[in-house]
Amino acid sequence: MALCDWQSYGQGPDLVLIHGWGMNSAVWSLLLPYLTAHYRVHCVDLPGFGHSAHQPDLNIEKLAQLLLKESPAHATWIGWSLGGLVATQAAYLSPQRMSGLVTVASSPKFVAEPGWRGIKPAVLTDFADQLERDFSQTVERFMALQAMGSPTARKDVKALKQAVFSRPAPDPRALADGLSMLATTDLRQQCEAITVPWLRLYGRLDGLVPASVAEAVSALAPHSQCEVLAHSAHAPFVTEPDEVVDKLLAFLGKNLPPK
Repeated sequence: MALCDWQSYGQGPDLVLIHGWGMNSAVWSLLLPYLTAHYRVHCVDLPGFGHSAHQPDLNIEKLAQLLLKESPAHATWIGWSLGGLVATQAAYLSPQRMSGLVTVASSPKFVAEPGWRGIKPAVLTDFADQLERDFSQTVERFMALQAMGSPTARKDVKALKQAVFSRPAPDPRALADGLSMLATTDLRQQCEAITVPWLRLYGRLDGLVPASVAEAVSALAPHSQCEVLAHSAHAPFVTEPDEVVDKLLAFLGKNLPPK
């Protein structure tokens, strides 16, 4: 029996879609109509989010291994933010089970340090402290941060809220675990060893994963493909769904095995 809730749509080669922190798989609703005509799309609620029960003692590697066990073989994995971190770990652990990797507004190391752009450690610490007081307000604040800088920020936040609130509220323990993963995971060395075709999408206006990270990761993984969306912040598939789909389909057309 699967530990995560999966919902599958469409027919064709397999795609696995992994949402970000505080969200659930309903965030992909804008992309599904574009993808299901050509692909079999598998959307997962990570443990403790949406319809999936919380699983204790998870780190990024255990989470990647869990999804690898439950996902179809030879799928292309598309991960947003924290989901991109999970997908990157899975591509490193089990490339034979993946046809391709797409990371959206994600980074192999989310927390800033000297010489590496990212989220200030104090911001994640603040979120962790707020979680204990009011986790609903903390998630809403994070949604606002994700859209900040986008020319359509108000509309983007509304779309994210509709997705999140269409499913059961996230488990506070899963939220805390996810923050810990964001705070402690560093996959920069693993990037060099990833062998599957890899597309990285960034938002030029992203305040959580700065677009400058794109150049740094290109140096770590020169075999990967990088695209920066000019008008997007942290949720490009909400702000610029047509552009995201164009880049996705071009990549998938090149990298999926022939039928």
